[in-house]
Amino acid sequence: METLVSDEFAPDMTYLNTATCGLLPRRSVAAVQALAEANATGRGGDGPGSFEVLDAARASFARLAGVPADRVAAGGSVSVHIGVIAASLPPGAEVLLPEGEFSSLPTPFAVRGDLRPRYVPLDRLAEEIRPETALVAFSAVQSADGRLADLPAVRSAAAAHGARTLLDASQSAGWLPLEAGAYDCTVTAGYKFLCCPRGTSFLTVTEEAQERLVPIHASWGAGEDRWGSVYGPVGELAHSARRFDESPSFLSYYGAERSLALLEEIGVGRIHAHATALAARFRKGLTSLGHEPVDAGESAIVCVPGLDHRHAELRRARVAVAVRAGSLRAAFHLYNTTADVDRALEVLAEAP
Repeated sequence: METLVSDEFAPDMTYLNTATCGLLPRRSVAAVQALAEANATGRGGDGPGSFEVLDAARASFARLAGVPADRVAAGGSVSVHIGVIAASLPPGAEVLLPEGEFSSLPTPFAVRGDLRPRYVPLDRLAEEIRPETALVAFSAVQSADGRLADLPAVRSAAAAHGARTLLDASQSAGWLPLEAGAYDCTVTAGYKFLCCPRGTSFLTVTEEAQERLVPIHASWGAGEDRWGSVYGPVGELAHSARRFDESPSFLSYYGAERSLALLEEIGVGRIHAHATALAARFRKGLTSLGHEPVDAGESAIVCVPGLDHRHAELRRARVAVAVRAGSLRAAFHLYNTTADVDRALEVLAEAP
Protein backbone atom coordinates (compact mmCIF):
# COMPACT_ATOMS: atom_id res chain seq x y z
CA MET A 1 0.00 0.00 0.00
CA GLU A 2 1.60 3.22 -1.16
CA THR A 3 1.20 6.72 0.18
CA LEU A 4 -1.89 8.67 -0.87
CA VAL A 5 0.29 11.66 -1.77
CA SER A 6 3.54 11.25 -3.67
CA ASP A 7 5.03 14.75 -3.65
CA GLU A 8 3.27 16.77 -0.94
CA PHE A 9 5.26 15.50 2.05
CA ALA A 10 8.96 15.01 2.62
CA PRO A 11 9.59 12.75 5.65
CA ASP A 12 13.23 11.68 5.95
CA MET A 13 12.47 8.97 8.51
CA THR A 14 9.76 6.45 9.37
CA TYR A 15 7.27 8.90 10.84
CA LEU A 16 4.53 7.22 12.90
CA ASN A 17 3.84 10.05 15.34
CA THR A 18 0.95 12.03 13.85
CA ALA A 19 -1.02 11.65 17.09
CA THR A 20 1.61 13.98 18.57
CA CYS A 21 2.12 16.27 15.58
CA GLY A 22 1.26 15.88 11.91
CA LEU A 23 3.70 16.57 9.11
CA LEU A 24 3.22 19.77 7.12
CA PRO A 25 2.63 19.50 3.36
CA ARG A 26 5.09 21.28 1.12
CA ARG A 27 2.34 23.66 -0.04
CA SER A 28 1.69 24.72 3.56
CA VAL A 29 5.35 25.31 4.27
CA ALA A 30 5.56 27.46 1.13
CA ALA A 31 2.56 29.55 2.21
CA VAL A 32 4.03 30.17 5.67
CA GLN A 33 7.41 31.06 4.21
CA ALA A 34 5.84 33.49 1.73
CA LEU A 35 3.92 35.32 4.47
CA ALA A 36 6.99 35.36 6.73
CA GLU A 37 9.00 36.92 3.92
CA ALA A 38 6.27 39.50 3.33
CA ASN A 39 6.25 40.30 7.05
CA ALA A 40 10.02 40.68 6.98
CA THR A 41 10.08 43.05 4.00
CA GLY A 42 6.76 44.86 4.28
CA ARG A 43 5.91 43.92 0.70
CA GLY A 44 2.82 41.92 1.60
CA GLY A 45 0.48 44.89 1.86
CA ASP A 46 -1.84 43.04 4.29
CA GLY A 47 0.03 43.74 7.52
CA PRO A 48 0.47 40.48 9.46
CA GLY A 49 -1.89 38.58 7.15
CA SER A 50 -5.30 38.49 5.51
CA PHE A 51 -8.61 37.59 7.11
CA GLU A 52 -9.64 36.20 3.73
CA VAL A 53 -7.15 33.37 4.18
CA LEU A 54 -8.39 32.76 7.73
CA ASP A 55 -11.97 32.57 6.47
CA ALA A 56 -10.95 30.24 3.64
CA ALA A 57 -9.43 27.88 6.23
CA ARG A 58 -12.62 28.15 8.29
CA ALA A 59 -14.73 27.24 5.25
CA SER A 60 -12.48 24.31 4.40
CA PHE A 61 -12.69 22.91 7.91
CA ALA A 62 -16.46 23.41 7.86
CA ARG A 63 -16.74 21.24 4.76
CA LEU A 64 -14.58 18.56 6.36
CA ALA A 65 -16.72 18.72 9.52
CA GLY A 66 -20.04 18.72 7.67
CA VAL A 67 -21.35 22.03 8.99
CA PRO A 68 -21.89 25.53 7.54
CA ALA A 69 -18.93 27.86 7.86
CA ASP A 70 -20.95 30.23 10.05
CA ARG A 71 -21.00 27.52 12.72
CA VAL A 72 -17.17 27.43 12.97
CA ALA A 73 -14.92 29.58 15.16
CA ALA A 74 -11.17 29.72 14.61
CA GLY A 75 -8.59 29.86 17.37
CA GLY A 76 -5.17 28.79 18.47
CA SER A 77 -5.81 26.28 21.24
CA VAL A 78 -8.45 23.68 22.11
CA SER A 79 -8.19 24.53 25.80
CA VAL A 80 -9.30 28.12 25.11
CA HIS A 81 -12.39 26.89 23.26
CA ILE A 82 -13.19 24.53 26.13
CA GLY A 83 -12.64 27.36 28.60
CA VAL A 84 -15.45 29.31 26.91
CA ILE A 85 -17.76 26.32 27.28
CA ALA A 86 -16.74 25.75 30.91
CA ALA A 87 -17.28 29.40 31.79
CA SER A 88 -20.81 29.26 30.42
CA LEU A 89 -22.02 26.44 32.67
CA PRO A 90 -24.05 27.27 35.79
CA PRO A 91 -22.54 26.59 39.22
CA GLY A 92 -23.04 23.02 40.34
CA ALA A 93 -23.45 21.62 36.82
CA GLU A 94 -22.36 18.01 36.39
CA VAL A 95 -19.85 17.39 33.60
CA LEU A 96 -19.38 13.75 32.65
CA LEU A 97 -15.98 12.80 31.23
CA PRO A 98 -14.08 9.58 30.47
CA GLU A 99 -11.28 8.60 32.82
CA GLY A 100 -7.81 9.32 31.47
CA GLU A 101 -8.79 12.05 29.00
CA PHE A 102 -6.05 14.33 27.66
CA SER A 103 -5.78 17.13 30.19
CA SER A 104 -6.89 19.96 27.88
CA LEU A 105 -10.43 18.60 28.03
CA PRO A 106 -11.14 18.12 31.77
CA THR A 107 -8.94 20.87 33.21
CA PRO A 108 -11.02 23.94 32.22
CA PHE A 109 -13.98 22.35 34.02
CA ALA A 110 -11.93 21.26 37.03
CA VAL A 111 -10.31 24.63 37.72
CA ARG A 112 -13.61 26.47 38.03
CA GLY A 113 -14.12 24.84 41.41
CA ASP A 114 -17.90 25.16 41.42
CA LEU A 115 -18.70 22.50 38.79
CA ARG A 116 -19.07 18.77 39.42
CA PRO A 117 -16.82 16.83 37.04
CA ARG A 118 -17.50 13.09 37.14
CA TYR A 119 -15.14 10.57 35.55
CA VAL A 120 -16.19 7.14 34.32
CA PRO A 121 -14.63 4.43 32.13
CA LEU A 122 -14.91 5.22 28.42
CA ASP A 123 -16.87 2.05 27.68
CA ARG A 124 -19.49 3.06 30.29
CA LEU A 125 -19.83 6.68 29.19
CA ALA A 126 -23.24 6.37 27.53
CA GLU A 127 -24.82 4.37 30.35
CA GLU A 128 -23.48 6.78 33.01
CA ILE A 129 -25.37 9.75 31.56
CA ARG A 130 -28.20 10.67 33.93
CA PRO A 131 -30.88 13.38 34.19
CA GLU A 132 -28.63 15.67 36.25
CA THR A 133 -25.79 15.50 33.70
CA ALA A 134 -25.48 18.94 32.12
CA LEU A 135 -22.69 18.15 29.68
CA VAL A 136 -20.92 15.08 28.34
CA ALA A 137 -17.38 16.04 27.26
CA PHE A 138 -15.29 13.38 25.54
CA SER A 139 -12.84 12.64 22.73
CA ALA A 140 -13.85 10.67 19.66
CA VAL A 141 -10.49 8.89 19.90
CA GLN A 142 -8.46 8.62 23.08
CA SER A 143 -4.97 10.12 23.04
CA ALA A 144 -3.55 7.58 25.49
CA ASP A 145 -4.48 4.39 23.64
CA GLY A 146 -6.36 5.15 20.41
CA ARG A 147 -9.70 3.73 21.58
CA LEU A 148 -12.80 4.96 19.76
CA ALA A 149 -15.80 6.19 21.73
CA ASP A 150 -19.21 4.75 20.90
CA LEU A 151 -20.42 7.97 19.30
CA PRO A 152 -23.99 6.91 18.43
CA ALA A 153 -24.57 5.48 21.91
CA VAL A 154 -23.35 8.65 23.65
CA ARG A 155 -25.43 10.90 21.41
CA SER A 156 -28.53 8.79 21.97
CA ALA A 157 -28.13 8.67 25.75
CA ALA A 158 -27.40 12.40 25.95
CA ALA A 159 -30.53 13.20 23.95
CA ALA A 160 -32.61 10.90 26.14
CA HIS A 161 -31.51 12.71 29.32
CA GLY A 162 -31.34 16.25 27.95
CA ALA A 163 -27.55 16.50 28.33
CA ARG A 164 -25.50 18.64 26.00
CA THR A 165 -22.48 17.20 24.20
CA LEU A 166 -18.92 18.39 23.62
CA LEU A 167 -16.80 16.26 21.28
CA ASP A 168 -13.03 16.66 21.06
CA ALA A 169 -12.00 15.59 17.56
CA SER A 170 -8.30 16.40 17.94
CA GLN A 171 -7.18 12.77 17.53
CA SER A 172 -9.74 11.91 14.86
CA ALA A 173 -10.47 14.80 12.49
CA GLY A 174 -8.52 14.21 9.32
CA TRP A 175 -8.79 10.41 9.27
CA LEU A 176 -12.18 9.67 10.89
CA PRO A 177 -15.26 11.27 9.27
CA LEU A 178 -16.63 14.03 11.49
CA GLU A 179 -20.31 14.98 11.78
CA ALA A 180 -19.87 18.08 13.90
CA GLY A 181 -23.51 19.06 13.63
CA ALA A 182 -24.49 16.02 15.69
CA TYR A 183 -23.00 17.62 18.82
CA ASP A 184 -23.71 20.87 20.64
CA CYS A 185 -20.02 21.77 20.33
CA THR A 186 -16.88 20.23 18.92
CA VAL A 187 -13.26 21.26 19.37
CA THR A 188 -10.36 20.21 17.17
CA ALA A 189 -6.64 20.89 17.30
CA GLY A 190 -5.31 21.51 13.80
CA TYR A 191 -1.74 20.33 14.24
CA LYS A 192 -2.33 16.58 14.36
CA PHE A 193 -4.22 14.67 11.65
CA LEU A 194 -5.31 17.91 9.93
CA CYS A 195 -1.61 18.55 9.17
CA CYS A 196 -1.87 22.25 10.03
CA PRO A 197 0.77 24.32 11.83
CA ARG A 198 0.44 24.47 15.59
CA GLY A 199 -1.59 27.54 16.53
CA THR A 200 -4.72 26.48 14.64
CA SER A 201 -7.85 25.06 16.27
CA PHE A 202 -11.55 25.02 15.54
CA LEU A 203 -14.74 25.24 17.58
CA THR A 204 -18.11 24.31 16.12
CA VAL A 205 -21.37 25.34 17.76
CA THR A 206 -25.03 24.77 17.06
CA GLU A 207 -27.24 27.84 16.75
CA GLU A 208 -28.52 27.20 20.28
CA ALA A 209 -24.99 26.87 21.67
CA GLN A 210 -23.93 30.09 19.95
CA GLU A 211 -26.58 32.02 21.82
CA ARG A 212 -25.89 30.30 25.14
CA LEU A 213 -22.09 30.58 25.25
CA VAL A 214 -20.42 33.83 26.28
CA PRO A 215 -17.42 34.93 24.13
CA ILE A 216 -15.35 35.92 27.15
CA HIS A 217 -12.18 36.49 25.11
CA ALA A 218 -13.81 38.47 22.28
CA SER A 219 -11.60 41.03 20.55
CA TRP A 220 -12.10 43.31 17.57
CA GLY A 221 -11.78 40.33 15.22
CA ALA A 222 -14.99 38.91 16.71
CA GLY A 223 -17.00 41.98 15.67
CA GLU A 224 -19.58 41.76 12.90
CA ASP A 225 -17.67 44.61 11.26
CA ARG A 226 -14.05 43.76 12.06
CA TRP A 227 -12.51 47.05 11.02
CA GLY A 228 -15.34 49.00 12.62
CA SER A 229 -14.64 47.34 15.96
CA VAL A 230 -11.03 48.27 16.58
CA TYR A 231 -11.61 50.94 19.27
CA GLY A 232 -13.69 50.77 22.39
CA PRO A 233 -15.85 47.81 23.33
CA VAL A 234 -17.08 45.81 20.36
CA GLY A 235 -20.53 47.21 19.69
CA GLU A 236 -21.88 44.30 17.67
CA LEU A 237 -20.49 40.80 17.88
CA ALA A 238 -20.44 38.67 14.74
CA HIS A 239 -23.82 37.11 14.03
CA SER A 240 -22.08 33.78 13.39
CA ALA A 241 -19.76 31.54 15.40
CA ARG A 242 -17.01 33.96 14.42
CA ARG A 243 -17.91 35.81 17.64
CA PHE A 244 -15.84 33.10 19.38
CA ASP A 245 -12.74 33.64 17.21
CA GLU A 246 -9.44 34.21 18.91
CA SER A 247 -7.12 36.80 17.44
CA PRO A 248 -5.49 34.67 14.73
CA SER A 249 -1.92 33.59 14.21
CA PHE A 250 -1.85 34.37 10.50
CA LEU A 251 1.33 32.41 9.86
CA SER A 252 -0.38 29.30 11.19
CA TYR A 253 -3.58 29.91 9.27
CA TYR A 254 -1.80 30.55 5.97
CA GLY A 255 -0.42 27.05 6.33
CA ALA A 256 -3.74 25.65 7.59
CA GLU A 257 -5.64 26.89 4.55
CA ARG A 258 -3.34 24.88 2.26
CA SER A 259 -3.32 21.78 4.48
CA LEU A 260 -7.09 21.61 4.78
CA ALA A 261 -7.49 22.09 1.04
CA LEU A 262 -5.23 19.07 0.50
CA LEU A 263 -7.31 16.91 2.83
CA GLU A 264 -10.42 17.95 0.93
CA GLU A 265 -8.79 16.99 -2.36
CA ILE A 266 -7.92 13.52 -1.09
CA GLY A 267 -11.07 12.91 0.94
CA VAL A 268 -11.35 11.76 4.54
CA GLY A 269 -12.98 8.53 3.44
CA ARG A 270 -9.88 7.52 1.46
CA ILE A 271 -7.61 8.58 4.30
CA HIS A 272 -9.65 6.54 6.78
CA ALA A 273 -9.39 3.38 4.68
CA HIS A 274 -5.65 3.91 4.13
CA ALA A 275 -4.69 4.73 7.73
CA THR A 276 -6.78 2.03 9.39
CA ALA A 277 -5.46 -0.62 6.99
CA LEU A 278 -1.90 0.29 7.93
CA ALA A 279 -2.80 0.22 11.62
CA ALA A 280 -4.39 -3.22 11.20
CA ARG A 281 -1.21 -4.48 9.49
CA PHE A 282 0.84 -3.14 12.40
CA ARG A 283 -1.41 -4.78 15.00
CA LYS A 284 -1.20 -8.11 13.18
CA GLY A 285 2.59 -7.86 13.04
CA LEU A 286 2.82 -6.98 16.73
CA THR A 287 0.68 -9.97 17.63
CA SER A 288 2.93 -12.25 15.59
CA LEU A 289 5.86 -10.93 17.63
CA GLY A 290 4.08 -11.90 20.87
CA HIS A 291 2.83 -8.43 21.86
CA GLU A 292 -0.75 -7.46 22.75
CA PRO A 293 -1.89 -4.10 21.35
CA VAL A 294 -4.77 -2.32 23.04
CA ASP A 295 -8.10 -3.33 21.53
CA ALA A 296 -8.97 0.10 20.13
CA GLY A 297 -11.41 -0.90 17.41
CA GLU A 298 -10.86 0.34 13.86
CA SER A 299 -8.44 3.06 14.90
CA ALA A 300 -5.51 4.69 13.11
CA ILE A 301 -3.70 4.79 16.47
CA VAL A 302 -2.02 1.67 17.87
CA CYS A 303 -0.81 1.41 21.46
CA VAL A 304 1.19 -1.46 22.97
CA PRO A 305 1.54 -1.69 26.75
CA GLY A 306 4.95 -2.70 28.05
CA LEU A 307 6.97 -1.59 25.02
CA ASP A 308 7.78 1.91 26.21
CA HIS A 309 11.37 0.80 26.89
CA ARG A 310 11.87 0.34 23.12
CA HIS A 311 11.21 4.01 22.36
CA ALA A 312 14.83 5.15 22.43
CA GLU A 313 15.87 2.21 20.29
CA LEU A 314 13.24 3.05 17.69
CA ARG A 315 14.36 6.67 17.69
CA ARG A 316 17.95 5.61 17.02
CA ALA A 317 16.65 3.57 14.09
CA ARG A 318 14.87 6.71 12.83
CA VAL A 319 11.38 5.44 13.61
CA ALA A 320 9.28 8.16 15.24
CA VAL A 321 6.65 6.96 17.74
CA ALA A 322 5.55 8.19 21.16
CA VAL A 323 5.20 6.89 24.71
CA ARG A 324 1.88 7.60 26.39
CA ALA A 325 0.60 6.22 29.71
CA GLY A 326 3.24 3.47 29.74
CA SER A 327 2.51 2.30 26.21
CA LEU A 328 4.29 2.65 22.91
CA ARG A 329 2.02 4.63 20.56
CA ALA A 330 2.14 4.64 16.76
CA ALA A 331 -0.23 6.61 14.53
CA PHE A 332 -0.80 6.17 10.81
CA HIS A 333 -1.86 8.80 8.30
CA LEU A 334 -2.08 9.62 4.62
CA TYR A 335 1.69 9.91 4.09
CA ASN A 336 2.52 6.50 5.58
CA THR A 337 3.07 3.27 3.63
CA THR A 338 3.36 -0.44 4.29
CA ALA A 339 7.12 0.09 4.25
CA ASP A 340 6.76 2.27 7.34
CA VAL A 341 4.80 -0.46 9.12
CA ASP A 342 7.32 -3.11 8.18
CA ARG A 343 10.27 -0.99 9.23
CA ALA A 344 8.83 -0.44 12.73
CA LEU A 345 8.10 -4.16 13.06
CA GLU A 346 11.61 -4.99 11.88
CA VAL A 347 13.16 -2.89 14.63
CA LEU A 348 10.83 -4.34 17.27
CA ALA A 349 11.64 -7.88 16.12
CA GLU A 350 15.29 -7.35 16.95
CA ALA A 351 16.46 -8.39 20.38
CA PRO A 352 16.39 -5.34 22.71
